[in-house]
Amino acid sequence: MSSFAFFGGVPLSILYDNLKIAVARICGDGKRERTRAFTGLVSHYLFQDRFGRPGKGNDKGKVEGLVKFARSNFLTPVPIAASYEALNAMLAERCRLRQSDRAGRHAETIGTRLAADLAALQHLPGVALEPCETISARVSSTALVRYRGNGYSVPTAHGFQTVLVKGFVDAVVILCDGAPIARHARSYGHGEFVYDPLHYLALLETKPGALDQAAALQGWALPPAFQHLRQLLEARMGNRGKREFIQVLRLLEIAAKEVVAAAVAEAIHLGAIGFDAVRQIVLARIERRPARLDLTAYPYLPGTDVRMTRAADYAALLQEQAA
Repeated sequence: MSSFAFFGGVPLSILYDNLKIAVARICGDGKRERTRAFTGLVSHYLFQDRFGRPGKGNDKGKVEGLVKFARSNFLTPVPIAASYEALNAMLAERCRLRQSDRAGRHAETIGTRLAADLAALQHLPGVALEPCETISARVSSTALVRYRGNGYSVPTAHGFQTVLVKGFVDAVVILCDGAPIARHARSYGHGEFVYDPLHYLALLETKPGALDQAAALQGWALPPAFQHLRQLLEARMGNRGKREFIQVLRLLEIAAKEVVAAAVAEAIHLGAIGFDAVRQIVLARIERRPARLDLTAYPYLPGTDVRMTRAADYAALLQEQAA
C-alpha cells in the first residue's frame, strides 16, 4: 500500500513470492488459497495477483537483483532513524534521488522511463486500505482488551463493552461504536499489560486511596513538580488533597503534559496551591491569554488578614457571649 501511494497508482498485475501473509495453502493443481488479509488487499485495489513457482528463483530474478541493490546502496551502512516513519521517509527520498540516474545501457534516466510506466497504472481508490488485522473483543472488569496474548487498557467507562481492535505493525487501536477510545504502541511479548494511566484516573477520583497501589500508574514518569504539588496539597488538606491531586492529573486528559507541568510549576510559584488554580492556568495557556490569578487586578475586593489562632480570641468571644 505504501508503494501504491509512492507511485500514485496501482499496477495491473503484481508478481508475489509465496509468502505466508498472502498464501494460506498451495493446492495440488498449483493454485493458491489466499489468506483473508491478502484477499482484502486484492479486492480493495483490484489488481491481478500472480505467484512465482516454489523453488524457482528465476521466476523473479530481477526482483532478487533489485533487493540486493537496495540492500547494498540504501541499507549499508545500517541507517539510523528515530522511528519507522522516519526510516521509510529516508528510503523514499533516496528512491526519488535515484530517478535521476541511468540503469544499465539505457540512455534515458530512471525517472523518464518510470513516467511511461506510471501512465499505465490504475487510479488509486478514494480511500486507502488500512494495513491492520481487525477483530472483535470484550473489555474486561479491569478495563483491559486482549489482543494477540497481551492486554491493552481502555477508559474504565467502557468496562464490559464489546469493542473493535485494529492491530497494526506498530500500534493497537481500539474503537467503540466506530470511535477510537484508545491507542497503544503494540507489544510483541506475551502476557504483558500495556496501560495508559489516563484511562484509570476517572475511577481513581472516586477511590483516591488506591492512588499509590494502582498498577496502571506504576512507573508513570511525571515531572517533579507534580509530586511537589501533591505533598503541598496533602499537607494542607489531608486525604482531600489526594483527591484534588487526581483532579490535577485529569487535566492531562485535555492538555499536553508539558502544558500541565508548566501550570503546576506556576501555581506553586504563585502560592496558589489547588486544582482550581492549576486549571485556570492550563486554560489560560491553551487560550493564549494571561491567567487571572493576581488579586491586585481587582482592587475592589476586600483584603484578608489571616492570623494564627490565639486563646485570647476565644476568651473575647466568651466575654461577648456572657454579656
